[in-house]
Amino acid sequence: MIGKKLRDAMNEQVKNELESYYIYLSMAAWFHEQNLDGMAHWMRCQAHEETIHAMKLFDHILERGGKVRLLNLKQLKTTWKSPLEAFQDADKHEKFISGKIMDLTKICREQSEFPSEPILAWFNEEQIEEEGNTGKIVADLQRVGKGRAGLLMIDRELGGRAFPAGSPFDPAAYGSGT
Repeated sequence: MIGKKLRDAMNEQVKNELESYYIYLSMAAWFHEQNLDGMAHWMRCQAHEETIHAMKLFDHILERGGKVRLLNLKQLKTTWKSPLEAFQDADKHEKFISGKIMDLTKICREQSEFPSEPILAWFNEEQIEEEGNTGKIVADLQRVGKGRAGLLMIDRELGGRAFPAGSPFDPAAYGSGT
């Protein structure tokens, strides 16, 4: 049985992951409005990942005999001044999430919640990848500055990110031409 302190913290993290989904879907919408469909695609893929993260925690709470409590979500931001600002926000957000995962890991160890260590180890590894991805894109966008050609190259590159099979975030999954 999962302890109350860890269960409550994991329920909070489910909320954080779902807010991440909201943030990235908001960014996808903004990028589509800017005609940067590759960046929008990348953000749709990222939004999909965040729902997977939320559900991993959701299921873990249930598997450990805990009660899932879905908390209210906040819409954090919906517009950006530039692609660089959007990806800087994404990078800051991933660092925020990394800190929250580290907090969960501390609670897990303080409370001797050893059955939760494997899932938290997975999340810690995942956050290394997430921060690396957003950090690289920020660096690339800083390198190209206001250069349109560089921006379009990055947009095209980010459009190559693969959706997980059957992802509802993939327009092909529901017949949209977007």
